[in-house]
Amino acid sequence: MIEIMHRPRKRLFLTLILISLCIATVSTYGIWLVSLPGLANISAYLPMILGVVLATVIFAIACGVIGIILAILGFRTLGIFQGLAWSAINLLFPMATSIGKVFDVDKERVERSFIEVSNHLIMQKRITVQPDKLLIMTPHCLQQETCPYKITRDVSNCHRCGKCQIGELSNLAEKYGVHLAVVTGGTLARKVIKTIRPHAVLAIACERDLTSGIQDVFPLPVIGVLNERPFGPCCNTRVKLDKVEEAIQSFLPEEILRKIKDGVL
Repeated sequence: MIEIMHRPRKRLFLTLILISLCIATVSTYGIWLVSLPGLANISAYLPMILGVVLATVIFAIACGVIGIILAILGFRTLGIFQGLAWSAINLLFPMATSIGKVFDVDKERVERSFIEVSNHLIMQKRITVQPDKLLIMTPHCLQQETCPYKITRDVSNCHRCGKCQIGELSNLAEKYGVHLAVVTGGTLARKVIKTIRPHAVLAIACERDLTSGIQDVFPLPVIGVLNERPFGPCCNTRVKLDKVEEAIQSFLPEEILRKIKDGVL
């Protein structure tokens, strides 16, 4: 079974987020109207207080959405807008996927679009970290299914036979001096992050795992690279190594990359 990957488009997620914001605004106004009589009976000031609080929340979310749009358009945004952008994403994402379902948009398409938007926001911040503070995290399904060697606890157990890409990822990790971890799920992934304490993560996974992982570890910057599934999900998956290397290079300082190129490191 060959799984066809459609090219992710940022505008899908942005459209769903904007629709979600409109629905959230209307719903919030409706809540305020329904609460108005009861609150007015208690105190004449309560309706105004609740209105200010709800309006402030909606305004903050709207600023976050505007921040996302400006970043996608190539404008540099202030740190406060970046924080609000992620808050808006976390709050509106469940509603966005539900709206997508109403319009018969596959959930994986929404997730791919979200990952594309997330990567764009991270790349625009031009975050640089030292090699020992960068972690490449890859799922266990990238390993050959019949391989007898356990690499989730120690990736150096890989014999680099060439039957899967773990050996090539190990070579990349050694070339750039970064960490590489193979994980079986979210619990182990969080444990690895807690142990290594990276300043940035390059995560390889499917749409669902990348989406939940990016949101779980926020504000830790993550660039997500989708795996390929020629044999179906969770079985002998693949990844484009050039995309992985490009993502590694985007996180490392220029002087480090020059030294690696010149063979100094």
